[in-house]
Amino acid sequence: MSTLTTTQTSPSLFGGVVIIGGTIIGAGMFSLPVVMSGAWFFWSLLTLVFTWFCMLHSGLMILEANLNYRSGASFDTITKDLLGKGWNLVNGISIAFVLYILTYAYISASGSILHHTFAEMSLNVPPRLAGFAFALLVAFIVWLSTHAVSRMTAIVLGAKVITFFLTFGSLLGHVEPATLFNVAQSDVSYTPYLLMTLPFCLASFGYHGNVPSLMKYYGKDPRTIIRCLVYGTLLALGLYVIWLLVTMGNISRPAFIEIAAKGGNIDVLVQALSGVLNSRSLDLLLVVFSNFAVASSFLGVTLGLFDYLADLFKFDDSPLGRFKTALLTFLPPIVGGLLWPNGFLYAIGYAGLAATVWAAIVPALLANASRKRFGSPTFRVWGGKPMIVLILLFGIGNAVVHLLSSFNLLPVYQ
Repeated sequence: MSTLTTTQTSPSLFGGVVIIGGTIIGAGMFSLPVVMSGAWFFWSLLTLVFTWFCMLHSGLMILEANLNYRSGASFDTITKDLLGKGWNLVNGISIAFVLYILTYAYISASGSILHHTFAEMSLNVPPRLAGFAFALLVAFIVWLSTHAVSRMTAIVLGAKVITFFLTFGSLLGHVEPATLFNVAQSDVSYTPYLLMTLPFCLASFGYHGNVPSLMKYYGKDPRTIIRCLVYGTLLALGLYVIWLLVTMGNISRPAFIEIAAKGGNIDVLVQALSGVLNSRSLDLLLVVFSNFAVASSFLGVTLGLFDYLADLFKFDDSPLGRFKTALLTFLPPIVGGLLWPNGFLYAIGYAGLAATVWAAIVPALLANASRKRFGSPTFRVWGGKPMIVLILLFGIGNAVVHLLSSFNLLPVYQ
């Protein structure tokens, strides 16, 4: 374990909650109302809650299996031992691909956001330089310890939640029930658009790389880690529901067709909400929120990748060992970000499919194998075999939907 375990006091519950919540809640949440506009509020809410339930339990299944191994053991050790080299290779490729692509994406996104932020101060900082400098800062924090990541994420997540409510909180008072429940379109069908929302919902609850990190942080304390997962994912779910409420309660369903046609980014949504919001103060708050959103997700994702690589290459937790792991974690995406700043756009589309394998299918298989091997004496996810089957079917279903969507075989609201 890291140096933080030498202290007598146990890490606080809050630290783990913010690692999970901070990893999940990123700038990608802004796309949810656009993606879910076809299914609209009620069905979108059901889909979000169902996905939250499945993704929470798949994370708990990772914990169940992880508790049978030493603190610091990550996916490589667990999957290889329980499922064999074949599944470990598939899972390892999925994890590395998703986390490296996300790290690459956050370096690129942070460079763009920081460039825009400095431009507001009349400073010209090239996006590549800004992204590189920010990546070095995050690398230093992750190298220090999980405790350092927790402290920094707590600050950033707190600021992110505050800026979110400062930016969009006033919209809650303007929600129109007739708009929210689409009274004007009483004869429309929403269910055809449900399936296409599933992969986006799954991607919106990605935190699974941090489960082994939490066990490294807290030791074999399932009660605390379970609470971290429950509270962290509930925090994300709550913010998502509020975001759907304020957007779908102020923008009519047909208006989202035009928003999607313009790209569906946050600036287009804000433009559609401009009649309700103060655009001058909103611009500043959006810049601040975007910075915090990228920072907290960046910290959480790279912590998960860091601990996975440390386990894969058997680097110890000494300063030198952590330095080697930090190099492997950050050097490839930093080089990618410098050479191909927009290259991740071509690969990010496949990250969702890979995440389905690692965040749903493999956790169900791990829990099943763990129970056969160890009996899971420390902690067992409730629901027995039916729960494992549900999570497995959820993962397979998401993979199928992702493939159908890639070939334009699902209805799109347009």
